Amino acid sequence: IYQGPAVTRYELQPEPGVKVNRINNLANDISLAMAAQGIRIEAPVPGKSVVGIEVPNPIVTPVRLKEIAESKVFQNHPSKLAFCIGKDLAGSPIVDDLGRMPHLLIAGTTGSGKSVCINSIITSLLMRARPDEVKFIMIDPKMVELSVYNGIAHLLAPVVTNVKKAAVTLKAWVLQEMNRRYELFHAKGARNIAAYNKKLKSQEEKLPYLVVIVDELADLMMAAANEVEGAICRIAQMARATGIHMIIATQRPSVDVITGLIKANIPSRIAFAVATQIDSRVILDSSGAEKLLGRGDMLYSPIGAMKPTRVQGAFVTDPETEKVIEFVKNQCEPEYIEEVSTIQPLDLEQKSGDSSGDRDELFGEVAKLIVNTGQASTSYVQRKFRIGYNRAARLMDEMEAAGVVTAPEGDNKPRRIIASLESLKDLGVN
Repeated sequence: IYQGPAVTRYELQPEPGVKVNRINNLANDISLAMAAQGIRIEAPVPGKSVVGIEVPNPIVTPVRLKEIAESKVFQNHPSKLAFCIGKDLAGSPIVDDLGRMPHLLIAGTTGSGKSVCINSIITSLLMRARPDEVKFIMIDPKMVELSVYNGIAHLLAPVVTNVKKAAVTLKAWVLQEMNRRYELFHAKGARNIAAYNKKLKSQEEKLPYLVVIVDELADLMMAAANEVEGAICRIAQMARATGIHMIIATQRPSVDVITGLIKANIPSRIAFAVATQIDSRVILDSSGAEKLLGRGDMLYSPIGAMKPTRVQGAFVTDPETEKVIEFVKNQCEPEYIEEVSTIQPLDLEQKSGDSSGDRDELFGEVAKLIVNTGQASTSYVQRKFRIGYNRAARLMDEMEAAGVVTAPEGDNKPRRIIASLESLKDLGVN
């Protein structure tokens, strides 16, 4: 029997020949016999030849962040990116390293403990690293969760609350910073941030780790899905070696928010209580989160784990967070990077083809062909340039945004060509 802060697990060894699936089907009968709600059966328990029956405790024992932060596991951890998660069913502190993950996806319904988890992670990192060692970019479309951190020296810019500005921050600045770091590594002959910092001379400035925190992914995906998804996937695929890590949270674990591409590139995940088994599968690729109790009860699945671990999340109060923030603010003043602070919001009313810098390299040739031949269709562009349908369709969207052709006027009606060879020169097409 393992008594955790919120759940007690009874481990049973079934008789030889007993099918595990039969035990799984007994959850409701066990709930009735024990007069308990929210029973979860783990069959088998990872690493053991036993079946675990998890029963909620009548009284939940809060797990304070202070307890985890004072534990030897956290104190002796070598990484500057170590953070506190909570306690498992045996009461052991769970600490992990963001550098190992290297990105983290957090999802759960309102009131499940998602925001407290983010605050615990940020507070852990603030207690562990100086501003010259770890920097943050925080994106908070809800405007209330992360704004308390404004003014700390660890921030590269004030907390971003404008959704359109957030999309540009990810797509433009973070990706540019990643590429800049790779160029620095190439010049020094280093493979990653640790090797690069070791090769620097004493007077040279070391690169800090950069943690990008997005508190509500759903708001960003609703406003600029293509830009945000593309930027997140690119960062997730390539940024680990440069010391850039992402923590992404959402309270809407649906397939239009947590897309297949995002899931594939962020293997470390935390699921809090969700409404349905489908939501649980979206986050973890398995059921179980729909049976969690809320208020910090989570399933934690780090990179490489075969099955998620049930953990009671560390709880940090607002006054405790404010004390840490006040202490950090008193140490030094923030030095914001002007490029991030002055980023202009993305004009979502314009198509991506409206900007000549983002145009397809075939834009000029396609525009001249359309004006010269008088034919403006996706299939025609496909045939002439031997490209795929998706690229040809994007090119036609760019033509429409640039004023070369009209929008489709109905079923089976071609676009009208409204540009001339003279007007193409104004678009930079010679």
